[in-house]
Amino acid sequence: MSDDLMAGLLQKLDAATLQLARAPDFSKPARLQPVVDLARRVLQQPGGCAAIEERAEALEEAGVFEGSDWAQPAILVPSLSGQSLRGSDATLLVIEALSELRMLAVAKSRYQHPSLSAVAAKHFLTQVLALNLPILFGSTGESERETQGRLALIPSLLLQHLAARIGFEHIIDELINEIWRILQQRPIQVDPVKQMITQISLCQANPEIDLGSSGQGANRLVSALFGPTQACHEDPGVEVYQQRLESMDTAALQYEATGFARAMHDTGLVSPYHAVLLKQVAQHGDQLLAEALGLSATGRDCLLCFHELVHSIIDNCLFPETAQGIYGLALTLERGIFYQPPVAPALWRQLGLELAPWSQARLSAAFGDAVPHRARLMEGVLCMLGLPLGVGQGNNPTCQSARALSMWSYNDPDYLLQMVTWAARDDEIVMHFEGKPISSRESLSGVAQTLPLDLDPVSLLVVPHLDRIYAEMGRHCIGRDGDPHQWINPEFHGWWTGRGFRINVDVGTGHLHELESFYRHFYAHYHPSYNGNQPVIHPQPAGIAVTDSAARFIGWHAITIIRATVDPQGTTRVYFFNPNNDSGQDWGNGVKVSTAGHGERFGESSLAFAEFASRLYIFHYDPLEHGALADVSEQELNDVISMVENSWGASRRPEPGIQAALSN
Repeated sequence: MSDDLMAGLLQKLDAATLQLARAPDFSKPARLQPVVDLARRVLQQPGGCAAIEERAEALEEAGVFEGSDWAQPAILVPSLSGQSLRGSDATLLVIEALSELRMLAVAKSRYQHPSLSAVAAKHFLTQVLALNLPILFGSTGESERETQGRLALIPSLLLQHLAARIGFEHIIDELINEIWRILQQRPIQVDPVKQMITQISLCQANPEIDLGSSGQGANRLVSALFGPTQACHEDPGVEVYQQRLESMDTAALQYEATGFARAMHDTGLVSPYHAVLLKQVAQHGDQLLAEALGLSATGRDCLLCFHELVHSIIDNCLFPETAQGIYGLALTLERGIFYQPPVAPALWRQLGLELAPWSQARLSAAFGDAVPHRARLMEGVLCMLGLPLGVGQGNNPTCQSARALSMWSYNDPDYLLQMVTWAARDDEIVMHFEGKPISSRESLSGVAQTLPLDLDPVSLLVVPHLDRIYAEMGRHCIGRDGDPHQWINPEFHGWWTGRGFRINVDVGTGHLHELESFYRHFYAHYHPSYNGNQPVIHPQPAGIAVTDSAARFIGWHAITIIRATVDPQGTTRVYFFNPNNDSGQDWGNGVKVSTAGHGERFGESSLAFAEFASRLYIFHYDPLEHGALADVSEQELNDVISMVENSWGASRRPEPGIQAALSN
């Protein structure tokens, strides 16, 4: 938004605030809404929080909080702030934001409040920041995305402003724990994490900031980004580090290579210095290169077999600005997918790919022009191939498209590379639905209302095309009985999607439908105790009913079932991919999604089998693979059905007469 437009908004806000202040008590409610509406528009703009902070005293004195709990800031509870910040009520969200910015003004001694001290206000805001770290990190889930829409920008900008003004040193320990929790999931997009680590580093380096006993676990994170080895531990800059490398012998280079590889694989983060080292050691043979990438025997063999391709990728695409691609390259080599006949030729094509003007413009808007767009896209390709379960959908309702990219990378990488080529080079993807071609260029709008920018380079270019095709496939199903995913998923995701389909909701009424049969089939096809201990061969698309921490229904969400097996503690669990940016979520009634500690591989989420089943509403299976339907115990089924009826299914139970009609 232009400065003039922002100034106009603030002028209108000041005028509305003055009118509210002058209004008699009986007419204040009518004068309040214009203030709230204008404040909402201001808060959604860069610099809006600072502008509201300046006006905090005037807003309170005008009566913004009058007649509400916020009128008594001394009794407010920090833990309740999250309900307003994550809610869909725009008025409550704005009032909460105004209240916290008032607290900030008090904490910074800009506002001498009659009932609140600066120390108390600062303590309150510290707790608010610590309790809402996912919003601060930009890793909100399906709940916020579905319920808030564009309003989600306000809590994000608010908490960033609070953290910058209060100081990250006061929430440093919580930040460190959150960073490690996110990194355990190995996301492709790590810029938010890097920003937090940078803030921690600045706090450590600032002599005016006394961290005390806080931040003791930060050194590993900071060093992984800014100084993984002795030769760059003081963060000298890439030019100085390059000069140091040029004077090193082979033993010293090997020491550097080992240090970088250890830091990268420990954290999932790559230092810009690593790219400088990689180009240097590439001149000294593949032994040092393998050390710098931290490769096992599998990765080393793949490197030796595809020596020329790997060196071309390093020379042309891996720079300090695209250093995260090094981790993607290492993990791609470890997966051994270069040995699949189409993959290496497809990567050679990717190296020389001519990008369409639209693709270049998108990459420029999201990532800038510091490196060639082709290099930026290759960084994304390597990360997606190396971390197929690290794909995130951003703050966009495009879980179907994110799931497809993940599934192709995991199961059919050459098809993913073909999709990238079509989208980036041709600005068009053509898929087929029941034999009929569907062009992304000719399709109408997709699920997303705007073109997303908060995605990795591959998703940035491909998802808009997939989103339109997915929506067009849905339009082809209009008029059919049943859920359209029954026909869309096999056509959209791939031949390996099971043609058998089950849903436990009646599409016409929204009521629960044939729960016992649904769960008997799910257990018989996926539970190792009932399917002859047959592992999941191809990842299968499924749909879950997402619930919040109070077990209330939020919306439908696309996930991928990866495997079902017994965890190290002896519990049978379902391991699945969730395209949300952060998969560690509380779905209420004790159902908490785990991302580490129960045998999860990087990027997997997991739940005990019954807990996962209780949030499942559609799944696919191979109808020719017969499980033991009758062997599933009544008690086990009743436990799952009870969890459904006490969470998302609470309002979906049909009346007895309707149930009988549905059964017939």
